[in-house]
Amino acid sequence: MQAAGAETVPLPQAKPGIAASTDKPIATPLPQPATTAPLPSADAINPDRFGAKPSDSAYGAFQRGLYKTAYNLALVRAQNGDPAAQTLIAEILSRGLGVPVDAAEAAKWYALAAEQGIPESQFQYALMLLDGRYVKKDEKGAYALMQAAAEAGNRLAQFNFAQLLVQQDPGDAGIAKAVSYYQRAAATGLADAQYALAQVYANGVGGKLRDDAQARGLLAQAARQNYDTAQIDLAAWMIEGRGGARDLKSGFGWMKQAAEGGNVAAQNRLAKLYMGGIGTDPDPVLAGAWYVVARRAGLIDPQMDDFLQGLTDDQTKQALQKANRLP
Repeated sequence: MQAAGAETVPLPQAKPGIAASTDKPIATPLPQPATTAPLPSADAINPDRFGAKPSDSAYGAFQRGLYKTAYNLALVRAQNGDPAAQTLIAEILSRGLGVPVDAAEAAKWYALAAEQGIPESQFQYALMLLDGRYVKKDEKGAYALMQAAAEAGNRLAQFNFAQLLVQQDPGDAGIAKAVSYYQRAAATGLADAQYALAQVYANGVGGKLRDDAQARGLLAQAARQNYDTAQIDLAAWMIEGRGGARDLKSGFGWMKQAAEGGNVAAQNRLAKLYMGGIGTDPDPVLAGAWYVVARRAGLIDPQMDDFLQGLTDDQTKQALQKANRLP
């Protein structure tokens, strides 16, 4: 789904008390969970994340998948204080590329490079300080490093620093502090930030006036990156006509995409769209099939249970057969 990069901080939901619109579906206070996107493949990594270019031969080997060679070539430079090489070594160790995973050793190299101002290392070491598994937990130090990386333009740091600000001050004032960082990260195309900013405009919080059109545009940007929560919200907004023209067919399409991607809530909502013939022709068999998929995943909807009970034996049989073939 989303931005390529390292794991982000798993912040808790904001505490009650944040002003929110009563309109659905976005009525959940910030922050939403940070991205859990998988790490990018090594050949997709932008060398700029390492700061100044590490040894050309080391990075060239890294790009070609010769990770052990890259490690050996970068190690001497890293030991001599080259921050880009230190970051490359840390990256290799943290991901176990050609060498055993060694997060504790990676932390040492990230720390050294962070001290020399490499934003990627500042971000990664901040995550480790927050986590506290491989280094001593230090929230104050993590905050400072995350802010430094964010100010230097690291988009994942910008998003996570915004999350930290909201965590520290769960009210509207905290969101107001976070907005500029959400905006900067969203402008780079980070789907998490686009969705967060959509919530800001949808709910009219953080010093921003409610702007449904702006929120819908941001939802669309995140949805196009396969951010499933944005796809669900965008679908609902299109069906309602919130923030723009009512578009039942497109709304159905976005809900179907989220459902096919495995989102259980979307699977149940898609079942209801098939049941009601909203954005598509009514299809009780597909409605039943999608609800069966959602129910198998643990979602219970009394309305849809009643619907299933009302199907004929033949329709029930077909629905179960289709459910077995759906994602």
